[in-house]
Amino acid sequence: MNLEELNQIKETALAEANAAADAAALEEVRIKYLSRKGLLQDVMAQLKDVPNEEKPLFGKGANQLKQELTALIKEKQAVLSTGSRGNSCFDPTLPGQWPALGSEHPISKVTARIVEIFQTLGFTVADGPDVETVWNNFDALNTPADHPSRDEQDTFYLNSGDLLRCHTSPVQVRYMESHTPPIRIIAPGRCYRRDTPDATHSANFHQVEGLFVAEDVSMADLKGTLAYFAKQFLGEDVKIRFRPHFFPFTEPSFEVDFFFEVGGKARWIEILGAGMVDPEVFKKVGYDPDKVTGFAFGMGIERLAMIMYGIKDIRNLYENDVRFLSQF
Repeated sequence: MNLEELNQIKETALAEANAAADAAALEEVRIKYLSRKGLLQDVMAQLKDVPNEEKPLFGKGANQLKQELTALIKEKQAVLSTGSRGNSCFDPTLPGQWPALGSEHPISKVTARIVEIFQTLGFTVADGPDVETVWNNFDALNTPADHPSRDEQDTFYLNSGDLLRCHTSPVQVRYMESHTPPIRIIAPGRCYRRDTPDATHSANFHQVEGLFVAEDVSMADLKGTLAYFAKQFLGEDVKIRFRPHFFPFTEPSFEVDFFFEVGGKARWIEILGAGMVDPEVFKKVGYDPDKVTGFAFGMGIERLAMIMYGIKDIRNLYENDVRFLSQF
């Protein structure tokens, strides 16, 4: 055998591999040329009969033939294998494969339940922007100039002078400025504070606040409203208690605790803040505090979700891990 014959074998082998229309035909080419009894083995066996001056070129050509043919067959195998799987898996007569439906996020579920309960008491839902003015977020709510929440370490201020609201109370201000009493609203929404994220804190979170303003609204109305909510949300056995506190926009003000079973043990847990609307707030929005009174309350939705579902880390609610969210 000489170099011309070797080149002819190479051209034929590569042509046959390229012409193989399916995996079976390609396997025949591989066996014909590259198997232990294939043609290439015969070629190498004849190397001893090649003239000495042609042996280096002949040996190099035989190796190149093996390498090129092996690479071509592997490439064709991958292409044919992919095409084969695609053809065998696709059956146009079968129904489509629909992705599984997702589940409602725990925050959305808790928000919807809170809204549903208060709507049965005649409350309507009010909304407002996340970017607020200092007036709506602090001044109109009777927050003093030296209050810690006004500090840049606590609140996200923007270059415009506005800020990201740190509670949903500005919605109450906006609503009172554009509506006359009686009003009865709840305001669920996202809030922002400069908190370092950990198991119980986040720089963004959700609140729902409520406001009822009319003639002769009293503490009895506030207690009755929150007691009704507690029983509807957590069950008839829930108890509530009020502890004196301070908020700039209510007077008197209270922290409100619920007593219910958590993890198999009943205990008191702080749930929300509430109080009677401070007369100064009414003056700032154009109401006459001698004619109307009202109460306001606010609670963290993440806190309720964590209690309701036994979630230990608030960060789980924001990581978008489908394995976690699919439980709800």
